[in-house]
Amino acid sequence: MINRFMEEHITPYYAIDKAKLRSNCEILAGVQERTGCRILLAQKAFSAYDTYPLIAEYLCGTEASGLYEAKLGHECMPNKECHVFSAAFRDDEIEEIFENADHIVFNSPSQLARYGSRAKAQGLSVGLRINPECSTQEGHEIYDPCARGSRLGTTRQQWDELMSPELINILDGIHFHTLCEQGSEDLETTVEAVIRTFGDVLKGLKWINLGGGHHITKKNYNISKLEGVINQLTTAFGLTVYLEPGEAVALDAGYLVTSVLDIVQNADDKIAILDMSAACHAPDVIEMPYQPPLYKASTDNGAYGYILAGPTCLAGDVVGRYFFENELKIGQRLAFEDMAIYSMCKNNTFNGMKLPDICLIEEDGKLTTLKSFGYQDFKYRLGM
Repeated sequence: MINRFMEEHITPYYAIDKAKLRSNCEILAGVQERTGCRILLAQKAFSAYDTYPLIAEYLCGTEASGLYEAKLGHECMPNKECHVFSAAFRDDEIEEIFENADHIVFNSPSQLARYGSRAKAQGLSVGLRINPECSTQEGHEIYDPCARGSRLGTTRQQWDELMSPELINILDGIHFHTLCEQGSEDLETTVEAVIRTFGDVLKGLKWINLGGGHHITKKNYNISKLEGVINQLTTAFGLTVYLEPGEAVALDAGYLVTSVLDIVQNADDKIAILDMSAACHAPDVIEMPYQPPLYKASTDNGAYGYILAGPTCLAGDVVGRYFFENELKIGQRLAFEDMAIYSMCKNNTFNGMKLPDICLIEEDGKLTTLKSFGYQDFKYRLGM
């Protein structure tokens, strides 16, 4: 699909594939229909709200990480559920959060004690995040909420020490989020740990939120095992089950199109300097770190190898090494794949870099521009 549009817009730009977005949502809707669970869009991964009407055809609402995402979900996916969680809420924002959300999850018994009764009085469904102390991550401790010393979630020991009968009475549900790009086998392991540790708690609740990190729309994901886990919780405890994936909603549904500005050589390495920056436009490349797929290129073999890098002053502004069947040329366009997630919502203007425009590949094949950025967008983030 992207090959038709690579020459149509000034680079760099993101292109969201609406047809792929719908395909992902259809898979998620199937899980909902077969199990009765409720799936939310985690806006921290994908918050291109022009696509929310499409997503709302399939999903039950949005998940927010604070006030601004709660407002976005409430405004742009109206008449749907809006759940919000934060490691700690602010006094000067909490009333506005109450106005925009219908479910609120607190991170600790102290936050629950501070705000829970007020939330309940305003009609919100109240939850507490737990830490099942069951790590299933490998090599990405930065994304492991069950790592030693984690600030995220309430352990069973903390529950026993701090949760009074009055606080327990406020709760409608519990929430955990321990996965990152993982399969249903890891979810099954985690739910077993939750039942072992918090099984007595589950019996008195209305819902449980299994968080995000579920790679449901990835090829070879075991959906039947996921549905078995959901059905187990529903049958054994009478709970409504929520999931809040972000990546699964927009997986493989976007591109970042860029141009080669220059080609330099250092020792045996040819380095193509692009008009996109990993540090600015795809920060997970450096933070995770990982190497994104590239359209019509390989990461392991090919006739011509190049290190692809950004134009900023950061020495480590490097995407990775790629191989091509033909030599790259200055001015040639390339398209990084799977760039709808954790890109537009995390990018920045370090070095005064221009933000990529946001485009949409319509389902009829037409390319439309949703948002263009320029100097004023950089300037007005920094002052008057």
